[in-house]
Amino acid sequence: MIAAALLLLAAVGLLLTAVQVAALRLHLRGAAAEPRSWPFLSILKPLCGVDDDLWKNLRSFTILRYPAYEILLGVKDENDPAYDLALRAAECWPHLVRVVVQRGVPGLNPKVNQLITLAAAARGEVLVVSDSNIRVGRDYLRGIAAAMDDPQVALVTHPVAGVGERSAGALFDNVTLCGSIAAGVISAKRIAGKDLVVGKSMAIRRRDLRAMGGFERLKDVLAEDFLSGRIVIRELGRKVALAAQPVFNVSRSQCVAAFFSRYLRWSVMQRKAVGNVPYAAQILLNPVALAAAAVLAAPGRPALLAFAFVSLLRTALHENSARALRGRGYSAFCLLVPLADLLVACAWAFALVRSEIRWRGNRLLVGRGTRLAPVLDAVA
Repeated sequence: MIAAALLLLAAVGLLLTAVQVAALRLHLRGAAAEPRSWPFLSILKPLCGVDDDLWKNLRSFTILRYPAYEILLGVKDENDPAYDLALRAAECWPHLVRVVVQRGVPGLNPKVNQLITLAAAARGEVLVVSDSNIRVGRDYLRGIAAAMDDPQVALVTHPVAGVGERSAGALFDNVTLCGSIAAGVISAKRIAGKDLVVGKSMAIRRRDLRAMGGFERLKDVLAEDFLSGRIVIRELGRKVALAAQPVFNVSRSQCVAAFFSRYLRWSVMQRKAVGNVPYAAQILLNPVALAAAAVLAAPGRPALLAFAFVSLLRTALHENSARALRGRGYSAFCLLVPLADLLVACAWAFALVRSEIRWRGNRLLVGRGTRLAPVLDAVA
């Protein structure tokens, strides 16, 4: 009985996934609009270590088809392994790139700490926040400017596609970004009318950032991107735009442990951001995990065959999302796709009872609304 109920939920999950993929493909077919105005844009890139293909990622931002912009590369301090590379980028593209060293430690979110310094140093009227592992197409800024032509739009975000996998952990990361996160963000927008801001790429007008209290307001929260969108909509009464074209998260050599650690942190963040009940319901979007639970509830040939069928369909849907977002699938590696869903389900389960995360060498407690607090070790 329990196994049958779980398989029924898995079927619902497959249907929801198919709807998400359809929404994703429809969204990506949207025509790219040309900007009517060309505001000066500042790209803020907080660096922390040397990511996979970091130099190529940075180079993609130096050849954009946009007349007036700057790139600010931020580091926590001069001991960061990315500092020398950032200096080399500034020497190579002196008309575009500046290196900014963080001033002080205003909060517990290390990314936001850098953004506070970067925003103060920026000259643009629109600030574009872009993670260091992001690579973009040449019309990236044109799409942002076109969305900002609507005076009611305060913030622009992008779907994220994972590319470049050479290891199992990187494959799992890229599969999840394409098949779950990008598809989920797009379907939430197009079907449910819900705006989910992805901090890997977001742009905000400086005056709207000032109106919401600046990055300083977000210095002690984990989900600064999600909360930025919520503040823009609920407090400022403005809109969030989702760009038609994706940006590309480059993950090549990540290990499986690093993949799991990231999604455990993200799962804790999601639960604290949306609440326990909506978070628990997210398991419906993981039919592979539900089918695996059915096998555990009633081991035997019927449940195993059902699990294999669900896994194949889910893999096909992930392949479809990847081809739409990045132009290619996962070739023979697609056989490993269900493992990514199972690991994400484990992270989901751990996060149901967990509030502590490890991030950039820090142990932090995540409270309601993703507010951060340091973990104080007991003194014997």
